[in-house]
Amino acid sequence: MPRIVVDVMLKPEILDPQGKAIVGALPRLGFTAFSAVRQGKRFELTVDGEVTEEILAQAREAAESMLSNPVIEDVVNVEVVAD
Repeated sequence: MPRIVVDVMLKPEILDPQGKAIVGALPRLGFTAFSAVRQGKRFELTVDGEVTEEILAQAREAAESMLSNPVIEDVVNVEVVAD
């Protein structure tokens, strides 16, 4: 069954304390190539049948109105992923 993947990230101007904690821990674990981390959310919406433009539009609407908080988050990606 196909899935629609929605990625949501904090807006750039919003402080990301989890990202800061992760970037601080990475060097202690031997990962020294990374200078910044921003943490986000990923949603996978499973679709019964074919993903039409109408269903994709519904996913985009749900992403903007329900899956994200538009005050502090941006929907950065909505895409169809086949299994």
